[in-house]
Amino acid sequence: MPEPESLPSTAPRICPLCEATCGLTLTLDGGRVTAARGDKDDVFSRGFICPKGAAFPEVDADPDRLTSPLVRTDGVLREATWEEAFDRVAAGIRPLIEEYGPNAVAVVLGNPNVHTVAGALYPPLLLGALRTRNLFTASTLDQMPKHVSSGLLFGDAFAIPVPDLDRTDHLLMLGANPLDSNGSLCTAPDFPGRLKALRRRGGTLTVVDPRRTRTAGLADRHLAIRPGTDALFLAALVHTLFAEDLTRLGALEAHTADGSVEGVREAIRDFSPEAVAAACDLDAETIRTTARELAAAPTAAVYGRMGSSTVAHGTLGNWLVDVLNILTGNLDRPGGALFPLSATAPAPRPAGPGKGFALGRWTSRVSGHPEAKGELPLAALAEEIDTPSSASSDTPSGTPSGTSSHTSGGPAGEGRVRAVVTVAANPVLSAPDGRRLDAALATLDFMVSVDPYLNETTRHADVVLPPPPPSQSAHFDFAFNQFAVRNQVRHTPPALPLAPGLMDECEIHARLILAVSGMHGAPPSAVDDLAIDTTLAKAVTQEHSPVFGEDPKAVAARLTGATGPERRLDLMLRLGPYARSHGLTLDVLRAAPHGIDLGPLEPRLPGLLKTRSGRIELLPEPIAADLPRLRAALDAALEPGTLQLVGRRHLRSNNSWLHNIPALAGGSNRCTLQVHPEDAARLGLVAGGAARIKAEGGELEAEVEITDTVRRGVVSLPHGWGHDRPGTRLTVAAGRPGVNVNQLLDGSRLDPLSGTAVLNGFPVDVSPSL
Repeated sequence: MPEPESLPSTAPRICPLCEATCGLTLTLDGGRVTAARGDKDDVFSRGFICPKGAAFPEVDADPDRLTSPLVRTDGVLREATWEEAFDRVAAGIRPLIEEYGPNAVAVVLGNPNVHTVAGALYPPLLLGALRTRNLFTASTLDQMPKHVSSGLLFGDAFAIPVPDLDRTDHLLMLGANPLDSNGSLCTAPDFPGRLKALRRRGGTLTVVDPRRTRTAGLADRHLAIRPGTDALFLAALVHTLFAEDLTRLGALEAHTADGSVEGVREAIRDFSPEAVAAACDLDAETIRTTARELAAAPTAAVYGRMGSSTVAHGTLGNWLVDVLNILTGNLDRPGGALFPLSATAPAPRPAGPGKGFALGRWTSRVSGHPEAKGELPLAALAEEIDTPSSASSDTPSGTPSGTSSHTSGGPAGEGRVRAVVTVAANPVLSAPDGRRLDAALATLDFMVSVDPYLNETTRHADVVLPPPPPSQSAHFDFAFNQFAVRNQVRHTPPALPLAPGLMDECEIHARLILAVSGMHGAPPSAVDDLAIDTTLAKAVTQEHSPVFGEDPKAVAARLTGATGPERRLDLMLRLGPYARSHGLTLDVLRAAPHGIDLGPLEPRLPGLLKTRSGRIELLPEPIAADLPRLRAALDAALEPGTLQLVGRRHLRSNNSWLHNIPALAGGSNRCTLQVHPEDAARLGLVAGGAARIKAEGGELEAEVEITDTVRRGVVSLPHGWGHDRPGTRLTVAAGRPGVNVNQLLDGSRLDPLSGTAVLNGFPVDVSPSL
């Protein structure tokens, strides 16, 4: 008799497609994922699902996903074995490092990188193996201003407070549209439901955004600010708190550096509501009322995101967000803005001074951009590749007479970048001036990409190493639990076994590290063993560590898990803040397939402060030095009729990486130029017609969409589009390519403190396309 067909089964899986990290229940049938629904038993998301999560089966089974490595032979990428691919990586990278030094190699990390276990565990080891200072990530196209302001305020670039959404009475939100983005630097499944609950319990939501977004439509008050002026608006709120004696630091006063509150008062004295009103195009009394309501609320939180980060004063704006939270006494208290405590964070150390946070420890070779958090601006990658080196700087590092290509403390490499390693990155679309970067990548001596797709960037690679579909990988949110609005911990094993011919993503990364470090051929477990040994050697010497004074080998012997990454996760849980209180280990976590709730966020000051003073540095020197630039913006009037461009999010998209999924394509998810009706009439634009958009980086043509959801003087074009280059394998995306908005920029517009590209609020010329 024939074997009976197996019935469909289900498996839990944390969604990896945005920062909300919702729990899914996958239906499995015939060795594939056939459906996805919200996991009602998930301790964090409790059944919520968005269109991206529902499309998980299509994402997982996308026929354009690569299923074997690609290796370039005679200029053409062809399928190859894993052994051949890593042989080529070793042969391509190591000789360049040995001849030109470690900074001849650049590493580019994309946004999807932080959505995987491998992306969290291995890039730091890759950078350590390469010893390059040329690190470029999506952070300098997004949230780096928040990292920098947090580093300067609290001494730790990852000490980022999040709004206590479930308990706050008043939320002031700038440059964020979580009804479409699902939240960012604020991990909150069902963000829309949480905002509606705020309104139901009598709370107030104020949204500051030049577009009337879906989030703004939910608000009690929407302030349609002029793009790029958020920092001026926030400075005026601070000014009002001081002018009307509304500052109430409370318990925070003891944790704030002496004299810094008065320092802020003096630094902000020029930014009255009347002074900023014209620049922001907001009524002075409206600004003053916003400050009064913020101060009067029983609890309140100020939260700013992409729209207030990717602008000319992004770091100052993010600093002012937390200055407001501090001056109103709302930082580090329930209902305000609190610091999450991830299960894999180090065990809290005793309060006291730390090493602090520094900027500009080295600079880029060509333009001298200072590093921030160990990264250089992604907008500078093209010039680091295509700008010739001086005669002496491009001399091989092995030659005599002191001509080494790597000097400690100097620029990030005296010679140009000759090789690039990309991990889940598509900077040709995500960074300014993609045409220049596209051309620069074609001149590299070698390029390797870890990516499931042949996209606009990876088409230049000499080797492409594709990870398996998400259903065949375990999931743990190392990154996003640091920003979660409730402390919890969840882990899901692979829902399906690894398909023949594929390689686990963690093994891909481990083998890549071995290949570039001169250890090609060593077992990939050696990478994880070294990471465990190094971590334990330090942990057993720290008095606050749960394993203080123990034998490192004995601790290592207790670790469970069948693989190196599982053992490393187990170690991090055993060294973490819940090891003693909850006995948290990988085995305990596995026994809870829907996660473990660790409770609401709790105050953490002063223990998390790592500034040299051990206190909040409310007016750090780099911030004070940048304030004159903001002051100059008070008088920087736009020419009459000038249009400013802003981006926009869509619930069915995430940057450039979901345009190839049929279930998420179409509908309102379109690459159109949104224009206010009055501006359209003035410019002679018609709905459905084509508009020509020009700026310093180039010009584009886009379909016109006339809508009053954008304020007058503003046009909106979404980012992540432009899928029209040859040599890619993105069938659906290529069928509706859109245009790359970042081609309007030449990379010269940066927030100087963070190196973040100005992607919003820049001037453009718009006219009908003839």
